[in-house]
Amino acid sequence: MFTPSQEDVRRFFCGVHRKQQAGEPLDALETLAGQWIERHPEYHPDLSDAEVAVARVYEVQEGRENPFLHLSMHLSISEQCSIDQPRGIRQAVELLAARRDSIHQAHHEAMECLGRMVWESQRSGRPPDGAAYIDAVQRRATQD
Repeated sequence: MFTPSQEDVRRFFCGVHRKQQAGEPLDALETLAGQWIERHPEYHPDLSDAEVAVARVYEVQEGRENPFLHLSMHLSISEQCSIDQPRGIRQAVELLAARRDSIHQAHHEAMECLGRMVWESQRSGRPPDGAAYIDAVQRRATQD
């Protein structure tokens, strides 16, 4: 299993942003990451210098989210949907996207569910509960 470090993740996103700015070709994963980067122009300054990005600490007290975590979650949800893992996530996110008329908004809501699942797993010491995650996304898709 590939387990990138925080530095690897930050360098990856900074590298994708650099390639986009230079008009260089991107591989499949970079293309997907680039689409999410394009949807978040507010993160472009954070992505413009890999060395600064690697050294930066994002504190909750700053009142600002970590752009690398946010982009990583977009990428994770995209990958989950592409392989439908956990089973049912593709349909749940598609339903949420249809209800919100926005895949981007659906991702942001699914991120909240994903983050909660990870937090609960870490807090309890149990494996992540994929079924609870999907249920949470489906509940959002069926509520107004």
